[in-house]
Amino acid sequence: MNSDPSRTKDLKRTIRAEARARRRALGGKDAASRLICGRFAALPEYAAAGTVMFYVHFGDEVRTRQLVEQAFGEGKEVVVPYCEAGVLKLFRLKSIDELAPGTWGIPEPKVEHRRRVDRRVEVRDLDLVMVPGVAFDRGGGRLGYGKGYFDKLLADAPSATRLVAAAFECQLFPEIPMLPGDVFMDKVITEKAVYESFRPRSRGACRSARGG
Repeated sequence: MNSDPSRTKDLKRTIRAEARARRRALGGKDAASRLICGRFAALPEYAAAGTVMFYVHFGDEVRTRQLVEQAFGEGKEVVVPYCEAGVLKLFRLKSIDELAPGTWGIPEPKVEHRRRVDRRVEVRDLDLVMVPGVAFDRGGGRLGYGKGYFDKLLADAPSATRLVAAAFECQLFPEIPMLPGDVFMDKVITEKAVYESFRPRSRGACRSARGG
């Protein structure tokens, strides 16, 4: 992959536009989403996890709401992200009714709940993370929405915290261009397969949300 950062960013924009067009055009999203969420729930990492971060779907993304409801019933600690001042923060969700359209219309915890200290969560507290994105490759490369929110959040995730992307097969590309600071997934799940990555979490020295 070309190492010129400006060319890499141009390539990312091209892939992002194509991936979003593919996803919009995809039929049968509900059925495909059920298969993807079923694969996620069947993971040994999910069975072992006490605290799981989910994204709550928006627009053409893999539909996740039903899996969130399932996780409540299974006794999981359910965590969701929300954006505040350009930073992703984490909230322990007790009911789907605690959500309302937030940044860009994405379902987020209602503002009145966010002030509760007992609901705040740190990334180090997560056992498993379901990660959204626009495009992926089978080796765990991820392309987000362009703001870097999730990369910044997940850069601090312990190695024991599993990062698993949920995507439609049409969102997969041969290779996603990755820059230092971009975070690789441990697994990518589609309606067709579970793809496992054996790459390090990040490329380069920078490892120390949507939009990212």
